[in-house]
Amino acid sequence: MTPEEVVNEFIARIERADLDGACELVTDDVEYDNVPMGKVYGPDGIKSVLDQLSGTIDNVEWVVHRQCTVGNVVMNERTDRFGKDGHWIDLPVAGFFELRDGRISLWRDYFDMGTLMDGIAELST
Repeated sequence: MTPEEVVNEFIARIERADLDGACELVTDDVEYDNVPMGKVYGPDGIKSVLDQLSGTIDNVEWVVHRQCTVGNVVMNERTDRFGKDGHWIDLPVAGFFELRDGRISLWRDYFDMGTLMDGIAELST
């Protein structure tokens, strides 16, 4: 798969809540930098962050608006949508992925923490 295809498949697996499958597409030493929240490492680090959403939300949809690839780097502008009980929050995100040997070795997301926290509070009411 091309770097763009790997990232697209990674996102698709996350949307399906297939975290084990998504982590098949990352390196053992992957760095996941969720910029306003901090870094974790390895597939288990990614799962620890994404697993936190499982009790809070029912659905995940990441809408990619623009994406570009240069060599082994993929960048996208997207809206990460999180749903619960028919209600959705939308989080604007800028994503950066770097691949090594066909797998994601760096995943960095930039977003506004206030927007995320406000949205989670809305879903909790």
